[in-house]
Amino acid sequence: MKFFQKEIQLKARSRGFHVITKEVVDQFPELKEINSGMLQVFIKHTSAGISINESADPTVLEDFESHFNEMVPENMSYYKHTLEGPDDMPAHIKASLLGSSLQIPVTNGKLNLGTWQGIYLGEHRDQGGSRKLVLSLFGV
Repeated sequence: MKFFQKEIQLKARSRGFHVITKEVVDQFPELKEINSGMLQVFIKHTSAGISINESADPTVLEDFESHFNEMVPENMSYYKHTLEGPDDMPAHIKASLLGSSLQIPVTNGKLNLGTWQGIYLGEHRDQGGSRKLVLSLFGV
């Protein structure tokens, strides 16, 4: 059994949804050492989230952003946490809806994702900056 853990930093991205699969894989070459195992991906932020979804059609990313903005609007009169701007409290809610960790099977040194699947970063702040992920990999 092998175990690897690494913290990586993603490049800063604009508000919206972004496929980050390649960036994760490129920064974690230890994946190649696992024939059968599991990768856990954890984001260390409360205003961005991660998910797995459609990675081929960019309009899916746009639709995710549009829907999240409709579902969790800015400037609601009942928000109390507003000191960091109108996008802050909605960003926390969106991050909780999306989630902060993923489990992905690893087979023959590669993420065992479906044909159209990719890892999403949901960047919910206008100026979120770079984001940190903790990658924990185990297997044989």
